Amino acid sequence: MKYSIITINYNNCDGLCRTIDSVINQTYRDYEFIIIDGGSSDGSKELLEKYDAYINYWVSEPDNGIYNAMNKGIARAHGDYLNFMNSGDTFYKSTTLEEVNTMINGSDIIVGSDYNEDPKTGKSAITILPIRISFATFFMQTLPHQSTFIRQSLFQDRLYDEQLKIVADWKFFLKKIVYDESTVQLLDLIICKREQDGISNIQSTKVNEERKIVLSQILPAGIRKDYDSLSNLDRSTVYKLLNICDNNKATVILTYIIKVLYRLFK
Repeated sequence: MKYSIITINYNNCDGLCRTIDSVINQTYRDYEFIIIDGGSSDGSKELLEKYDAYINYWVSEPDNGIYNAMNKGIARAHGDYLNFMNSGDTFYKSTTLEEVNTMINGSDIIVGSDYNEDPKTGKSAITILPIRISFATFFMQTLPHQSTFIRQSLFQDRLYDEQLKIVADWKFFLKKIVYDESTVQLLDLIICKREQDGISNIQSTKVNEERKIVLSQILPAGIRKDYDSLSNLDRSTVYKLLNICDNNKATVILTYIIKVLYRLFK
């Protein structure tokens, strides 16, 4: 199985160096490495020149944003699966890609967990994955693209929407998984050590605005109202609710509790 590891970068030379080291030190070698730099002025281009022998394709030129850069990488990719390991993010271990290759079952989208540590507090966290990927998954989050492998053929009819600045990957997964019914495999494996303070974390208001635009385009008004109501729950609660609803006995008990609570608070 061949993988395309795509890294986008802009003025993050130190992060890019960590990412490059992480990729080129993978024990699994059947991959191509593609780096799209947005015309950085911080030494990133010189770093790419230094590592030129390890990179299958790289370019340093101005682009029209994150998703334009990612689409440039997709256009150059020839692997069976694509992974977006952006600058500052690293594979969790040197054997990660090898472990992934032994576990995948041929699904369209392969999803693992990512690990992140807050440098200020020292606290760490691992992505909470649901028991399945469904519409409910996208109430509060997208899939961690650093820890996701996407079959190359899924991009033949749909690239990332460059009109969106932050949530184009969320829209892509929503369309492919919920509407096109692309198959998904969840791996009990940490794929990526993710850099803190990604753009979607910093600009939460803009994220919500763009998501509303996407939902207004693809969902009927009635379903949007249900979405708005359920999105008031936190991610962990939604996932636990799904687990309960998959168990007939637990659903009966939950229904009774809801009826009691409704009478108390109406």
